[in-house]
Amino acid sequence: MITITYFVHGTTTDNEQHISTGWAHGELSRVGIEQAKALGIQTQDMHFDVVFCSDLTRAIHSAHLALSSHYTIIQDRRLREANYGDLNQHYERDFNPDPYWCITNRFPHGESYKDVEERMSDFLDHLKINFENKHVAIVAHKVPQLALDVLLKHKTWEQAIDEDWRREKQWQPGWIYTFQDAQHHDTRI
Repeated sequence: MITITYFVHGTTTDNEQHISTGWAHGELSRVGIEQAKALGIQTQDMHFDVVFCSDLTRAIHSAHLALSSHYTIIQDRRLREANYGDLNQHYERDFNPDPYWCITNRFPHGESYKDVEERMSDFLDHLKINFENKHVAIVAHKVPQLALDVLLKHKTWEQAIDEDWRREKQWQPGWIYTFQDAQHHDTRI
């Protein structure tokens, strides 16, 4: 069995301006820096065997502020946010109003959510091969987390989008997923 504790990066300056950063690096806002520091305190009694983060600056900065005093952080580009292509760092209002459009349709010069699901499936295969019976921490982004809901909780993309905590602005310090082959379990911390 593998346990994943998934953390989203702290609030960014783009988040505060309702801009979708995508594959641009983005930077943590003052609030995001404080969230990442608080995460370090909230997780100080937890033990991880390995810590991964996206290779985008906002996730790297969050991971280092929260966890680098006790762990080596491994960057992995498979954990990146969705590539919004021509819409990276554009206002959310510029996106297609249909929240399900991007599940199978690629953003212009970018990816679909199904593409992110494929990246995350590859990452989970990597964990299965290399980290059996380990507790893995991940610091990453919105769409990779939704992909975990699809892959490990067997939600449809529509369900994952509809039930996304971000719709209600209900941020929390992390989500725990466990899986072994087709079995899975999810709890919130």
